[in-house]
Amino acid sequence: MDLVRWCISRPVTVAVGVFLVIMFGIIGAREIPVQLTPTVSKPTITVTTLWPGRSPNEVVDEITKEQEEQLKNVENLDRMISSTEQGQTVITLDFVVGSDITRALQEVSDALRQVSSYPDEVDEPTVVAADGVSDPGSAIAWFIFDFDDESMAKHHDFDITTLYDELDREVKPYLERVQGVATINIFGGREREARVMADPVALAQRGLNHLDVVQALQGENTNVSAGTIAEGKRDLRVRLVGQYDDPEKILDTIVAYRDGRPVRVRDVAEVEIGYVKKRGFVRSFARPAMAMNVIRQSDSNVLDIMDELKVRIEDVREKILPNLSGSSSAGPIGPDLRLRQVYDETVYINSAIGLVSQNLWFGGGIATVVLLLFLRNWRATGIIAIALPISVVGTFLILLALGRTLNVISLAGLAFAVGMVVDNSIVVLENIDRRLKLGETPMIAAWRGGKEVWGAVLASTLTTVAVFVPVLTIQEEVGQLFRDISIAIVGSVTFSLIVSIVVIPTACSRWLKPESAKPGPVKRLIGGMFGIPALCNRIIDLGVAQLKWMMTGWRGWSVRPAAIIFLTIASVLGGITLMPPLDYLPAGNRNLVFGGLLIPPGMSVEAREGIANRIESRIYPYSQADINKPETLANLPDIQMMPGMPIFEPVPIDNFFIGAFGTQMFMGATSQDEQVVIPIGHLLTSAMQGI
Repeated sequence: MDLVRWCISRPVTVAVGVFLVIMFGIIGAREIPVQLTPTVSKPTITVTTLWPGRSPNEVVDEITKEQEEQLKNVENLDRMISSTEQGQTVITLDFVVGSDITRALQEVSDALRQVSSYPDEVDEPTVVAADGVSDPGSAIAWFIFDFDDESMAKHHDFDITTLYDELDREVKPYLERVQGVATINIFGGREREARVMADPVALAQRGLNHLDVVQALQGENTNVSAGTIAEGKRDLRVRLVGQYDDPEKILDTIVAYRDGRPVRVRDVAEVEIGYVKKRGFVRSFARPAMAMNVIRQSDSNVLDIMDELKVRIEDVREKILPNLSGSSSAGPIGPDLRLRQVYDETVYINSAIGLVSQNLWFGGGIATVVLLLFLRNWRATGIIAIALPISVVGTFLILLALGRTLNVISLAGLAFAVGMVVDNSIVVLENIDRRLKLGETPMIAAWRGGKEVWGAVLASTLTTVAVFVPVLTIQEEVGQLFRDISIAIVGSVTFSLIVSIVVIPTACSRWLKPESAKPGPVKRLIGGMFGIPALCNRIIDLGVAQLKWMMTGWRGWSVRPAAIIFLTIASVLGGITLMPPLDYLPAGNRNLVFGGLLIPPGMSVEAREGIANRIESRIYPYSQADINKPETLANLPDIQMMPGMPIFEPVPIDNFFIGAFGTQMFMGATSQDEQVVIPIGHLLTSAMQGI
């Protein structure tokens, strides 16, 4: 089948095909999930086991070692790391890339069931598979619950950490129902608890000890299904409800019988309702606060999530927070509680994608101008320019069909391909133009010109595809990261092959005309491109004359070798000097600096708060400055991470928070100037190094 002839004879069919590709490509571009970088799958499973109140040594001896003994034989396990702290152990299992995570989850669960026994009061191990976006550092948004200065003075006797239960019960589920949200994490709060304060004298008088009280409470504090009872035509399900919901029920629990009389908890202990012991904290602008982050699902559209999330955050501010039950001596705290968003990843995503998109359009424009300079024909340039939107927009269909996302990597691939997609069209059009100048009609020239070079165009495209296709077979992290750029380039170049064989000959047969023997003044001016090609030709002729002078006579064995050696050395030295530092991914200019500090085990909350106060004293003055008031920056010291490092002028901080849990302290800050973020990182680092 002569594909070129078939397309030339059916221009309407070709035009409809082009419109369909562009239309569905635009629709596909709107449906592709948008995120910052490609999702990199890391086969990782974490096993978390809680044993409240126990020291790290006890947890290691009784739990961690037993679990490690069983987990070390799990199939495809690459690395196992355990971390144990007060009352908790976390075992991280890294598997070989390409492992079936579902099967690995099953094998890990089976291995944990082989642990012979756990001590009393140990919670059942929690097994979670990571999907590459579940780390708190990859959150798409951070929020802070706190009071402003006026409200803080008004509710000075209120502990904001006591709001955890209500936020966990009201706010967290409401936000987690946003499509694409995986989980909401709340930091800095304390759960409500009932404390039973046993009286050792009363216990001794009745021949009891604290274990008797514990066993009695554990036995009663449960809901049990008791089966069914036949009642006429119906079977009634019976359920015994014993779980405590009132302190009085705890006090009425029978511990034992002495002399035929029951001994209740109220006889040997007191019950008080309070909150769990403070084991960490979150502070914002040197004030107590609570933090909340949002973790998205894998391959979800971050922009859509954030749009819906912002709507629900407004609902939380207007409907949920004012109705919270907490109160201080000054009255209810809900109306004065504020919810601030301190980080929004979509701002950086829009900026990064916008920049790449701008470069894509700019590159396409430059390519068109260069074509116009060399072809000197408006119609020929317009025909070739058709290949750009068809190839780029059509690539969106391939990305959508393969389940990929629109990110800076895939857009970079499209930007790289802008200059490549016109190559095939140029080859075909140049041959058609040659035959047209030989006197053939546009129809015959388009048919023969396209048919003669389609094999060469196919070979050229296959060589380009062969370079990038092997990247698609790499399963490791680097292969997953650069898979989008390979798909984008291969897809766009493949579309350009189709365009050059199907669209370009069809367009040339209708739009390309033989040049007139006597062009008019306007056409001569436009055809001459305002004298630019003639100027370029004169520069080229001058360069050729200089090269010819250098290669003749005595200069051929003296000046020419010296010029070659000089240019070679200059190229090598220039490449070494200009080579950027190696890195996994460029740091970018995201307006969030997130850092961490390791704290010695066993340090009290008060000591950790002391560390936070010292860090805040260094950072807080920068948070009080205003970028619109230069006088507020005048008295701030310059920023320098350490001696010998670059010195930056003071940069005002927009938001700042710091928290500590266990042996880790984390902090984050954003800049009031979104384009100047690096100094904020140096400021946080210097503050931490001063501890």
